Amino acid sequence: MPYMIETFDKSDTAELRQQLRPSHLDYLEQNKKLLLACGAKLLDDGVTGTGSFYIVDVETREEAQAFIDGDPFTSGGLFDRIVINRWRKAYLNGESYL
Repeated sequence: MPYMIETFDKSDTAELRQQLRPSHLDYLEQNKKLLLACGAKLLDDGVTGTGSFYIVDVETREEAQAFIDGDPFTSGGLFDRIVINRWRKAYLNGESYL
């Protein structure tokens, strides 16, 4: 069963987010086989990042933790808080899995 990972950026870290972004994107590319979905959480301006959201196809919380620990956003000190929860797919891309 997949895991949902939600991250929350520390305040006043927009510049740090931009600095770390290229290595973060490389990390996502290297791990794309694990990603069901992911992306930045944005303010209503559609530009300013406030955190990230991932749904990863892994079997254990430890694997989900290892994934987020390996992200340059994490090791670079961007996140204030990380929340990991199991996720049950009900609908994805307009398709029901119920």
